Amino acid sequence: MTPRVPKPPQAALPLARFTAASDLKSAIGDWQSWLLGERRASRHTLLAYGRDLAGFLEFLTGHLGALPSLAALEALAPADFRAYLAARAGTGIERGSNARALSTLRGFFRFLDRRGLAKNAALAAVRTPKLPRSVPKPLSTEDARLALERIVELAEAPWLGRRDLAILTLLYGCGLRLSEALGLTRAEAPENPGMLTITGKGRKTRVVPVLPAVSAAVGDYLALCPYRLAAKAPLFVGARGGPLNPRLVQRQMQRLRALLGLPETATPHALRHSFATHLLAGGGDLRTIQELLGHASLSTTQRYTAVDAERLLAVYDRAHPRAKSRG
Repeated sequence: MTPRVPKPPQAALPLARFTAASDLKSAIGDWQSWLLGERRASRHTLLAYGRDLAGFLEFLTGHLGALPSLAALEALAPADFRAYLAARAGTGIERGSNARALSTLRGFFRFLDRRGLAKNAALAAVRTPKLPRSVPKPLSTEDARLALERIVELAEAPWLGRRDLAILTLLYGCGLRLSEALGLTRAEAPENPGMLTITGKGRKTRVVPVLPAVSAAVGDYLALCPYRLAAKAPLFVGARGGPLNPRLVQRQMQRLRALLGLPETATPHALRHSFATHLLAGGGDLRTIQELLGHASLSTTQRYTAVDAERLLAVYDRAHPRAKSRG
């Protein structure tokens, strides 16, 4: 019998095609292994970082006229990094993407410095492109209610409708990301009110309360689901019993927008925004909302205060007799 050859670990899988000298390629491999093993980065994050770094090295190959090496990275000046950002901007790449790519480079150069492989302070002299402050776009309480009420009408079978309702209820009732909801296993199904442990970005865990409406929606789905789900199998499955593709949920939300006349910003993630915004409007404090959402930084959660301020101004403009003369 032929012995079974084990698959290589995830870190060994090629994540991007790097145009670089052998010493730099070796350092990149060490960096990716460190990201996966110590930083516990997801494969999605590894792919994004890999694309950013590969694009930079491809630019350097043309910019320097040779394959970039560790020595070449050490010799880079601020003008070289600015030329890279300018080249990206010239192709129409937005500032947000440029800021992310620059963040990837900063992280990679810090890794090289800590490992004693290369040291370059030039990157510190390059400013991160200033980004406009984005404000979350939640649904109104009425639109959120209608979305949950009408989603079942769009399904091809009753159990699929109950599945979609359970997912949207988790997003709006618990503030989950779509990936977090679809990442739940059958054993983790919140069939009763209580607390639910969620593994979010960076594999960080948080605990969120499960409202009766949430557990009821999940219970209704499980009662109608025609498949017997193993404890470690995905909680939410597709029509053929396999793991549910998030694109299908996004497509149902797109159909729901057409049905209800909702704006393009009414996505599955908008329900998570709605969870936070409506909590804040109801008197919830920022620190608690930060914990419920799993935000690493309070500044991320503070974006919702701008949304709530806009709501208050809108109410003022509609109701106050002197509103027209304001400002």
